[in-house]
Amino acid sequence: MNKYYGCITVLLLFLYCSVWSQKKIIKTNVLKGSITVDGKFEEESWKNASIATDFVMFEPDNGKPISTAKKTEVKILYDDNAIYIAATMLDDEPNKIQREITNRDVFGVSDHFGVYINGFNDGQQDFRFFVSAAGVQMDCLATEDFEDFSWDAIWDSKVLLTATGWTVEMKIPYAALRFSKSKQQTWGINFMREIKRDVQKYTWNLVDTKIGAVIPQAGVLEGIENINTPTRLFLIPYSSAYYQKNDSGDDTTFKAGLDLKYGINDSFTLDAILVPDFGQTKFDNAILILEPFEQQFQENRPFFTEGTDMFTKGNLFYSRRIGLGSTTEVTVKDNEEIVNYPNTVDLVNAVKVSGRTQKGLGVGFLNAVTEKTFATIRDTISGSTRKELIEPLTNYNVLVFDQRFNQNSSVTFINTNTTRNGSFRDANVSGLLFDLNTKANTYNLYGDFKYSTINTEQDYNGFKTALNFAKTSGKYRYMLSGKYISENYDINDLGIIFYTNYHGFSANGSYRIVNPTQTFNTFKVEQEVNVEIQNTFGKLQEAWYKALIKGTNLNNDYFEFAFFANPLVNYDFYEPREYNRYVFIPKRMSSYFGVEMNRNHPFTIDVTLSGALFDEAGRHQYGFYASPKYRFNDRLSLAYAVDYLKKKNDRGWVAATDDEIIFAERNREYIQHDFTGKYAINEKMTVNLTARYYWSYAKNHEFLSLQQDGKLLNNPAYTENKDRNFNSWNFDLSYSWWFAPGSQLSFLYRNYALERTNLVERDFPTNFKNVWNNNLTSIVSLSVRYFIDYNALKNKF
Repeated sequence: MNKYYGCITVLLLFLYCSVWSQKKIIKTNVLKGSITVDGKFEEESWKNASIATDFVMFEPDNGKPISTAKKTEVKILYDDNAIYIAATMLDDEPNKIQREITNRDVFGVSDHFGVYINGFNDGQQDFRFFVSAAGVQMDCLATEDFEDFSWDAIWDSKVLLTATGWTVEMKIPYAALRFSKSKQQTWGINFMREIKRDVQKYTWNLVDTKIGAVIPQAGVLEGIENINTPTRLFLIPYSSAYYQKNDSGDDTTFKAGLDLKYGINDSFTLDAILVPDFGQTKFDNAILILEPFEQQFQENRPFFTEGTDMFTKGNLFYSRRIGLGSTTEVTVKDNEEIVNYPNTVDLVNAVKVSGRTQKGLGVGFLNAVTEKTFATIRDTISGSTRKELIEPLTNYNVLVFDQRFNQNSSVTFINTNTTRNGSFRDANVSGLLFDLNTKANTYNLYGDFKYSTINTEQDYNGFKTALNFAKTSGKYRYMLSGKYISENYDINDLGIIFYTNYHGFSANGSYRIVNPTQTFNTFKVEQEVNVEIQNTFGKLQEAWYKALIKGTNLNNDYFEFAFFANPLVNYDFYEPREYNRYVFIPKRMSSYFGVEMNRNHPFTIDVTLSGALFDEAGRHQYGFYASPKYRFNDRLSLAYAVDYLKKKNDRGWVAATDDEIIFAERNREYIQHDFTGKYAINEKMTVNLTARYYWSYAKNHEFLSLQQDGKLLNNPAYTENKDRNFNSWNFDLSYSWWFAPGSQLSFLYRNYALERTNLVERDFPTNFKNVWNNNLTSIVSLSVRYFIDYNALKNKF
């Protein structure tokens, strides 16, 4: 008898695994009549629509069926303009449904429903649309590596709370999607439900977390046939007004322009901006830079963040290069001084085209033009001024071809080109990438080859190549990686790279749980070794070991601990700022430990402690980060963050004389305060506050000379003041109202100031006072953007 029970058990387990390993299929019907997006589902067409149900848990207890009390049902309809989605989510405790009102694309403490759509069913990219229980929309373009929430589509949704849970109705126009020209469409689709108070996510089609790839595990949508999609032409005119005041006086500016989106066909879209205005984009977090590299800024301009995932392949495109500013040095005479050196370059226009063919070929084209920029130089004797060209008329171009196949693999070609008018430097970079996965998404082979050409007074070429192999599924995973970068590899005209002229190898291994235990909801242990050797001298540039442990307990509090060891002496080939020179870096070790309370609580706090020890007398560093946040209700929340770091007896470059390179032993310190607040009037109208104060100094107490062997010797003869004191203040108070789909009115009050000096001031109140007294600039601006659908305009007139 036991033998039969055993056979039955094995058979049931096999059937259970087979059911969950198969892709679910839902068939949609054509809409008869019209639909009002109100969350009620009263139209006759909804009554006959197929139902997607039987959701299973994605995390933390992967594969567990959803309870009857939380049953979820989804229906889909379509017409020539859009697809329509109706979701009913039961909840036996509807009064506990979380529904914080946030800004668009911010999830917050809310329950959520989402739909993941892959119009080509190729397992490579999703268009994801989410709605919170408070009615806030979120959307993104998603690949396995990245979710791009800067992409904003125009779609409609409505949420209703009921006595048995909540409902959401969505209308997603075809203009927000990409799909083939086939008369009979087959799409990849999945639905997601998040129950925030339980920190649980469920999906319609099982997503097995033991498999690294998520997108190929979607279900299938069938039934869309013979759709005749309308012209996809959208105009977004804008108008803005600015009033600016500082110690130099005041100024009023008016601007107007146009954004254009045109659907070349169902697969390709053209985006263009004419007379761009980025005056209300988020401010940059300026910091004290003592290292040999520029500060890398985050992109905040909408045109260069929305739907640019294809252009980021291969990491050859750093969009802040466009309009960031010139690095041209101005030649001045003894009796001249520079009175104006612009730190930005105006953008004339920009255009991008992107999409994918039915056979999986993705094409991306981006072009931008910046105008001539001049510095102003004044004669100190006569008082006359002259202009000197620091940045010519420049054209930036990115071209991408990305061929997908087997629903999980791709080969990509990318080219970036920078052409400057006249005798200025030009650049061209090309890259070939491949990303191959096994059919079961258990192993990955990734590699690239990139080649750069720089045309200047002395032309030069360089290349970079890499190969990575990884096990991407199961509890135990690993990755092996190798790379080589030549000395003259240079992508910095339209990309960004700091380290070249080396070869390296790294190995990574990890273990994770895929289902909760008696102690943890999630848990992961990771180890990694990395070695980099400089090509010219054969010396170690990097050699470190990392151990990482992170997870969440059953109360969903998060923790993370890491330990780094650099057990070998290595050398820095960039800090000396001179070709073929290097400086000795001692052995060292560092660590950090961080905890974060469950974010569902009204009060949460995030704390991280860090430290490092060097094999050098008296040299060490320590720091901490703390960020408390309090959510008063679903509308109002406030947060504060403080970030502090102190470096004792740090060593770094300060100057170069005719015959030697000068370093300094110094104490460094920085502290940054961030304060944010949000008040949501409703799901379309919010008031936001952001304030940042940053202070840092470097106090030198001993100067040293760099020797040919990389060692540093005391230099008492050098006495120049190379201390640094840096203060930065930013304040934004904004009001935003999405008064119609895709249409926004925004008001912004901004003030900012920055102070640089070689007089170190360690008193915090004095520093704060000094930065406020240092030419504080205040700006008040009002901007209106209005979304116009060509079809709606045509039907009206």
